[in-house]
Amino acid sequence: MSRGSAIIPDELMFNEFKRQCLSTENWLSKYDKNDMEVWVEVAPSSTSTSNRGNFSKVHKIKCRMNIKDVSAASMYDVLHDGMYRKKWDPTMLESFDIARLAPNADVGYYSCEDVVTLRSWQASENEYVIINFSVKHPTFPPRKDLVRAVSLLTGYLIQPTGPNSCIFTYLSQADPRGSLPKWVVNKASQVLAPKVLRSVHKAGQHYPAWKAANSPDHKPWLYPIQSELPMMDPAELSIQRGDSLENVDESSTRDAQENEDSS
Repeated sequence: MSRGSAIIPDELMFNEFKRQCLSTENWLSKYDKNDMEVWVEVAPSSTSTSNRGNFSKVHKIKCRMNIKDVSAASMYDVLHDGMYRKKWDPTMLESFDIARLAPNADVGYYSCEDVVTLRSWQASENEYVIINFSVKHPTFPPRKDLVRAVSLLTGYLIQPTGPNSCIFTYLSQADPRGSLPKWVVNKASQVLAPKVLRSVHKAGQHYPAWKAANSPDHKPWLYPIQSELPMMDPAELSIQRGDSLENVDESSTRDAQENEDSS
């Protein structure tokens, strides 16, 4: 294995991601309705008077949904199945996988944010985990007409609670080059995140019937031998740092300003 394989997440990274998903320390609940809860991380430094009304520079949001009618395995497949995802997630229409790095890792391009992402996963009877983060790819440099988004760490933890139910947790960490105004955090946690969770849940409800009619035995994320992606040396990739993140455009989201004082 090449030295570049070090960029592929190891057991320590998966364990740290799971720890963050399950942690309650320094997380502030922003939404708790209909079997969904959303938190934002509040670092101790964010309570200082110099940063009043803003959250820490590295923004973390965590969402958890108690799903009572879809299995953990189906929700895991929904996140992996690129053909199906383009049916329910319009942001994925112009996205594609680039190459395979290992049996449980690949790299892909997402045009909506002009981002190249390394994705790695683990599956067992007790839990399913997917984590990804931004990387630099030699043949996919940033577009000149966009500011490339950067994901420091994003992922999912899916835990079965029964044969047809699960706890679905999503965690995202990003650095928007400066502290986020309170109203931006509120809109993301109280409006956008619950909407995304509902969309993912609905996709999970419809997935078994769709998959039964669309290559039901083709699941390369479970059976690597089925993958048709070319292999790539991980040494060709490097971590994408947060200094090229896109700034928040407040002028295009004035409608949320009125939420400035909401909790």
